[in-house]
Amino acid sequence: MYLIPIAWLYVALMMAVAEATNTTGTALGGVITFVLYGLGPVLLVLYLMGFPSRRRAIKAREQADWQAYQAQAEASPTADGHNAGASVHPDASGHTAADTVPPVRKEP
Repeated sequence: MYLIPIAWLYVALMMAVAEATNTTGTALGGVITFVLYGLGPVLLVLYLMGFPSRRRAIKAREQADWQAYQAQAEASPTADGHNAGASVHPDASGHTAADTVPPVRKEP
């Protein structure tokens, strides 16, 4: 998998050496050649190639967190003795809301 990036870095290194040892070239030109033609593109390609595996790792971590949350919610009952994990959807328990606001009408 890393054969092509290693080969590209080798080619870029040889280009940088040729730039630095040329009679009209400089060492700074060789360093810039290596960074812009070799190191920069290789790092970008390796970062983009690793995107799917990073996304899979994030989804796996989120799934593990969600399963841990559900297991913890099912194991701990609430203060009124009901199981908190029995209903994960809001208003699915059938209980009334705790702070209902009565409707306000205009006086006739």
